[in-house]
Amino acid sequence: HALREAKLNESSIARNAVALRSLFAFLAKESGGESIAKEILVPRSAKRLPKALSIDQIAKLINSCADDLSGIRDRAILELLYATGARVSEIIALNRSDISQNNQEGVEAITIKVRGKGGKERLVPVGSYARLALDQYLTRSRPIFAKNLKEEALFLNEKRGTRLSRQSAWQIVTDAAKRSGLDEAISPHGFRHSFATHLLDGGADIRVVQELLGHASVTTTQIYTLVTIDKLRESYASAHPRSK
Repeated sequence: HALREAKLNESSIARNAVALRSLFAFLAKESGGESIAKEILVPRSAKRLPKALSIDQIAKLINSCADDLSGIRDRAILELLYATGARVSEIIALNRSDISQNNQEGVEAITIKVRGKGGKERLVPVGSYARLALDQYLTRSRPIFAKNLKEEALFLNEKRGTRLSRQSAWQIVTDAAKRSGLDEAISPHGFRHSFATHLLDGGADIRVVQELLGHASVTTTQIYTLVTIDKLRESYASAHPRSK
């Protein structure tokens, strides 16, 4: 109770409780007395809700990329992270052969084959913004980066011409955040959270979002509905005359 009155968060309370348990267990062992360690309850840390970026923040990150060869590649990566909701490891693992182009009612469409956890494959459609960014990269940047014409990796390191590393992809996101003036720590996974949250906010079926994210169980996807419900509660509380 004292820890809660000190207004510590659940994680801090849990750490302090574990430390107290260890202390009392040690004292009991030294004195030969009975330990009261088991009577100290350790709260379970509440599962943190994923942090979604706003649509404006996503646009700032993407638009911060330069129009040079590396910037064109970086923009394509950021666009794909947001357009597909794929993990950064899945994006850098893409090969040229994973991109399928087709024509739907006179409109060019692109589908990407993503390899998820356990080698499970899923097909994810790509919107017009990401399609354009990817086309720019494939026609302008990648031919310059490629040292070997047989290289299958989609995204290449500009110096070595080999597959871009996960660390480099993280750095691309970090640099974009700095250029955009966004104070909060932003990771590639933030694009995945935003993808799911924005789809659900827009009325997408949770089963469809589950399939796009490559979740084995819809239970994993349901955490994003909590984010959406929180937004609904905030809107309700601020707008409804009898919510006060």
